[in-house]
Amino acid sequence: MVAASKMRSAQRAALASRPFVHLLYAIQREATTRLGDFTHPLLEVREIRKRAVILVGADKGLCGALNSNLFRAAAEFDPRSTVFITAGRKAAQFIAQTRRQLAAEFAYGDSPTFPEARAIAGFARDLFLKGEVDQVQVVATRFVNTLTQHPVSIEFLPAGEIKGLKIPGMESEVNVGDDHTASLFEPSPEFVIGYLLSHYLNIYIYQVLLNAKASEQSARMVSMKNATDSADRLIKDFTLEYNKLRQASITTELLEIAGGKSD
Repeated sequence: MVAASKMRSAQRAALASRPFVHLLYAIQREATTRLGDFTHPLLEVREIRKRAVILVGADKGLCGALNSNLFRAAAEFDPRSTVFITAGRKAAQFIAQTRRQLAAEFAYGDSPTFPEARAIAGFARDLFLKGEVDQVQVVATRFVNTLTQHPVSIEFLPAGEIKGLKIPGMESEVNVGDDHTASLFEPSPEFVIGYLLSHYLNIYIYQVLLNAKASEQSARMVSMKNATDSADRLIKDFTLEYNKLRQASITTELLEIAGGKSD
């Protein structure tokens, strides 16, 4: 019951923010594909020598295979050239147990907040801008519905290479890039895109946290329901077995009493 209550709240938060994130993504793709030779530090594509992975896991267990599926995706990255930024206690424990490089550890609650997401995005952004890493990936769980959650690995930085969101009914970034209609930015393209990118990255991580929490609570609710159903079945089976043994014991005693009288 507790998991179901938390699940509904987390699902509402994750689903309510999606239209805004999709629209912001569309604006970001529209702008970066139409600017031609425009350059920005967050758009710089470099040879990947070192990579950072933002690993968003759960704070607790008892949520089925959610964490194991997520960590299996994270384990595919080369530990020698990858540093991890974790969100959630289970993610930090996984990195410690597998002796991988941990750059930072962040916490987020049952109701993720924008400042929590901004702190994670800001740390990853600083690593990229300082040249300490050449790419930033996000490994988290995407919420589909109550019964379905998928681990995903999405490119986060450089921002111009983000391809993780598929927006129904919208043109792909390739088609947008083929449209050479002139775009006017005020006060300047540099100001607009510079302002937009930092906000986009913060909101993107916020949406990732909301999806991760909705996935965690949904998986936990399903796991607890399955556990409850299994416990009920065991109780019925054991009760039936107990009654059979009790009946057999009573029958044996009656036969012994009847046998004693006849003697």
